[in-house]
Amino acid sequence: MITFVISLINDEWIKTLITLIALDTILGFLRSIKEKQTNSCIGIDGIIRKVAMLFCIFFLSLVDHMIQIDFISFIPEEFKTMVNLQKIGIADLFNLLFIIFEFLSIIKNAIRCKLPIPKKLQEFLEKIMLQFTGELNNKNETIIQTNEVKIERVYPEAEENKEGE
Repeated sequence: MITFVISLINDEWIKTLITLIALDTILGFLRSIKEKQTNSCIGIDGIIRKVAMLFCIFFLSLVDHMIQIDFISFIPEEFKTMVNLQKIGIADLFNLLFIIFEFLSIIKNAIRCKLPIPKKLQEFLEKIMLQFTGELNNKNETIIQTNEVKIERVYPEAEENKEGE
């Protein structure tokens, strides 16, 4: 059991996830201050979600330790060599998904805090955030406006309200 706990402490993926969780929490808090929307319920909800992610990783690491499942054959060879993977279990798979989730949340908070991000990168990230998460801006707000494209979020209930007026 001691070797299991030590392996968790020394796991680079878990260290990465914890670092991203801390950064996301700080940026989320700073964003809430900037937007003057600090709400303890939202903060507590976020903390509960992050603790649940860490608990899932701990539990799935325990399952991996007992069952020894390996998904390495599903990973492209280039990616395996790039990140130096020899084995990927259930916990590693979920950890990678949680890292992606935290990274997207950090990007969202950085955009909402108006941190300096190159314009093309910001437009690309805003499109992805709008398409895959739907939590970048408030309802019916214009997200991006360039010379070529104007993207707006449209909600059916908003359209019904306009017709009823």
